[in-house]
Amino acid sequence: MASEMVVTLPGNKKIDTQIGKHVIRTDQPASAGGEDSAPSPFGLFLAAIGTCAGIYVAGFCQKRELPTEGIRIRQRNHFDPETGVLARVELDIEVPPSFPEKYREALVRVADQCAVKKAIQAQPRFEVQTVVAG
Repeated sequence: MASEMVVTLPGNKKIDTQIGKHVIRTDQPASAGGEDSAPSPFGLFLAAIGTCAGIYVAGFCQKRELPTEGIRIRQRNHFDPETGVLARVELDIEVPPSFPEKYREALVRVADQCAVKKAIQAQPRFEVQTVVAG
């Protein structure tokens, strides 16, 4: 099974991706020659981790009719100081004091099922080639 996205280059450091009926726009910060008009591609990659965990947490709460108001996920991204490569991601699921204690550990387990995290851990193979359009 495969899915397809189409990436276009509208100008300068802006890069857009068409995913179904949605367009995701990216740019680079001004310090990298961009206009800082949208998140960077790497910023979107990092955001995908936390938002994916959030979908799992929201689904868990909705299934049990637990309110999601006041729940936040705080994500901290740690980089290797020598290589600059992402080395560790920490996710703290912040819940209000009223959130039932019996479900707090379950939130961790459900967030750990995040499909984005699993895809990263699976280390997919990348194949890049040039194809002449026609």
